[in-house]
Parts: sequence; structure tokens; C-alpha cells
Amino acid sequence: MSIFNISKVEELSTSTNVFNNVIISEMTQEMQFKSYKRRWFGLVCLMLLNIVASWAWLTFAPISSNVAEFYNLKSESPVNWLSTVILFTYALGSWPCAVVLNRKGVKTSMLISAVLVIVGSWVRVAGARANDNHGKFGVLMFGQILIGFGQPFCLNAPSYYTDMWFTSKSRISANALASLSNPLGGAIGQLVSPAFVVKTSDFPNMILWVSIIATVLCIPALFIPARPPLPPCASSASPKITLMQSFGLLRNNRRFYFMFALFSVLVGFFNSFSSLINQIMEPYGYTSDQAGIDGAVLIVAGLVAAAVLSPILDRTHTFLLAIRIQVPLIAACYIALIFTQTTDNQLAGPYFVSGILGATSFSLLPVALEWVQEQTFPVNPELTSSIFWVGGNVLGGIFIVVMDALKRPPNEGNPPGNMRNALVFQAVIAGVTIPLPFLLGGKDVTKNRRIELDEEAERHARQPHPAEADVDTQ
Repeated sequence: MSIFNISKVEELSTSTNVFNNVIISEMTQEMQFKSYKRRWFGLVCLMLLNIVASWAWLTFAPISSNVAEFYNLKSESPVNWLSTVILFTYALGSWPCAVVLNRKGVKTSMLISAVLVIVGSWVRVAGARANDNHGKFGVLMFGQILIGFGQPFCLNAPSYYTDMWFTSKSRISANALASLSNPLGGAIGQLVSPAFVVKTSDFPNMILWVSIIATVLCIPALFIPARPPLPPCASSASPKITLMQSFGLLRNNRRFYFMFALFSVLVGFFNSFSSLINQIMEPYGYTSDQAGIDGAVLIVAGLVAAAVLSPILDRTHTFLLAIRIQVPLIAACYIALIFTQTTDNQLAGPYFVSGILGATSFSLLPVALEWVQEQTFPVNPELTSSIFWVGGNVLGGIFIVVMDALKRPPNEGNPPGNMRNALVFQAVIAGVTIPLPFLLGGKDVTKNRRIELDEEAERHARQPHPAEADVDTQ
């Protein structure tokens, strides 16, 4: 395939039909497409990497008080930084990740992620067992930083991987499986950490077992195929442009900016809420186990909702309608969270709201990532995915810092140490996002470019070859 220069791409990108026709005309009539079963093995490997990377991120959130006690910390704020530092280092690693995906492919990216996650996990073991089993918090933090650098190399890869291996009829489902395995790892962390750490002295053993499991789950990444021998569809085989050319196309795309803001804020709040859920609930009398279950409800409900919605959207392609329904519901849930934390220790309210929040937030992720790629095609999927996840993780880190600062002191408030002000801050900012999905349309709304390209290629393939037509007429 030839590579378009940027002026040609910008000119063609103004018209979906013209762009599709140019791409199809550049493809030989002998080009073949094929979907390989091995694509599922690579997807499973990508899912496992995302699970262990996210598990590492939220290992300490549900047991923050135990971690603070183990390391003789004066407060839980340094423990919050174990989550925050991963979000910020993620941003630093995202541009190198985009370059690796663009130039070396998904296999190299996954191998880098696996190595960093494994090394970071065992550095954390050293941080928990150093100094005669009293631990060194700085070593633990360094392990988190290594894992943070490894996260983008697996979390930014699903859009690139699904574009390479899957057709338009299954990309959202495949992207959902890979992208949402990251929060699934978070759910495992929310449940496993409190189960392992019954008392503070259990902390080093928990870190050891998590590292062993992470190492085993990362090994399959060694065996994934680099790329399919034949592309699965026309959009996968379309001409590729450079990252700089992709930036040129994104520069004037207002839908990209609106969706970036929407995605960043909502993912940021999901990250911060997941990291602080134990500290939000404990002042009201909830236990660490109950907070962990609430975090698991948040994530499991989301996985179920995404599993149901993704195949439907793969068939209907009604992305924008789904986004316009999901975003107001997400904002409403963040508002409701203010009123569900009560001293009567009732679990129905927090669990119900967390379930709805998880269902809407999780099902939004793959839809947003695929929709923006449809709107910005032929921009490289690894670039849009990287930019979106950087926004979500950076804002997540900022939100954790802000919400921690809004936490009442241990001897003040009703109840003491509550995070009601932080929940109000979260609700107000989330409410501001409600109009954004309704600004994504308009008269200049673009169609789903990759989907239309694949449909046009299928129609083109069904037409008789000129030589065959001549034979028929004779």
C-alpha cells in the first residue's frame, strides 16, 4: 500500500465516499481478506496483560489503612500516591508506546509491557520484605513507577490490535474484551487484597503472591503472532499515514476534541473513585471488605453491561445514540453518590449506584474508542487511543490529589474524616460533561468511515471482474 501525503489525506478526508473510492481503487482486485482464529489467542494475551497491570494499580486502594500502618505512615495520603504515580507515569509512557505500536507493532509493545510489569512486581516484593520485613516504602513506590510505564504498552494497544485483526462487525466486542480487562484486574484487586490482608502482617505475603500470578499471566505474551498474513477487511488494509500526518488530521477535528474532553473527565473520575473508594466509605462505618465488594460491583456490573451492549453495537453501529444515553446516566450516578454514603451502614444504596455507574462507564469505553476512530479515519488508531488514555489517566491523578485535599481531617466533620466535599466536586465536574455528547452531531457530522469502506469493498468484490463480464457478453 502506498502512503498518502498529508495534503492529499486532508483533501480526501473531507468526503467519506471519495476517500473510500480512492482506497479501493488503490487495492488490487486480487487482494484477499481473511479472519484468523489465532486473533483470539492474541486478544486473550492482551487481556491477561491488562488484568495484571490494573491489578497492580489497585492493589493498595482497598487496604490503604493496612499499608499506612505497615510502613508507619502518618496518614493514608502517601498510599494514595501508589495509585496516582501509576496514572502519571502512564502519561509519560504513552508517546513512546504510540511510536512502538506504529513502527514495531503490537507484539513488541506487549513484550515491553510484560517485562516492565514483571520487573515492577518483583521490585514491589523487595519493597515489602526489605529492612527485615518492615519494608521500604520508596522501593515499593519505584515498583509502582515501573508498572506505570508498562501499562500504556498494553492498555493503548486494543484499538490498534482490533483494527489489524478484526472486521467492522466485531471490533467493538473485541475492543471491549481487551480494554475492559483492565478494570477487571482492578475488580480482582478490590476483592483479593482485603481477602489476603486480614491483618497488617499479611501484607508482604500478599505482594509475593500477586507477583507470582502476574509473572505467570505475562508469559503467554511471548507467543502472540506479530500480524495476520492477510488483512481481515478493506479498512485494515487501507493506506497508513505517519503519526505526524495523523496529528495534522486531528488538529481541526472538533468531534475529536469534544470526545477527548468527555472521555478524559469520565475515565479520570472512574480512576479516582476506584482508588479512593475505601477512604470514601470507611468514615461511615463500612469495612474494607464492604468497600472492596462495592468496587467489585462497580466493575463486574460494567463488564456484564459491556458484554451485552458491545455485540449489539457491532451490528447496529448506533454509537452516537449510545454515547448520548450513557453520559447523562454516568453524571447522575456521580450526583447520587453524594447521598448514598450514610452512617446507618446500609449497603443497598452504594451497591446499586455503583452497579449503574459501572454498567454505563464500562460500556462507554469501547464505544468511545471505536467511534472516534471511525470519525478520524485514516488517523492511526494507536494515536487516538494513546491520547484518550493519557487524558483519562492524567485527570485521574489530578482528581485523586484534589479529592484527597478535600478530605476532612480525622477529627473533623460528621462523620470525622469524611469525603463528602470530594464527592460534591466529582458530581459538579461530571455534570458539566452532559452537554458534550449532544455537540458531537450537526450538519457536518461524519459517517462511520471504516464501516462504510468495508461495506463498499464488499459491494466492489461482488461485482464481476471486467474479464468475466466480457466472457459473459460473448
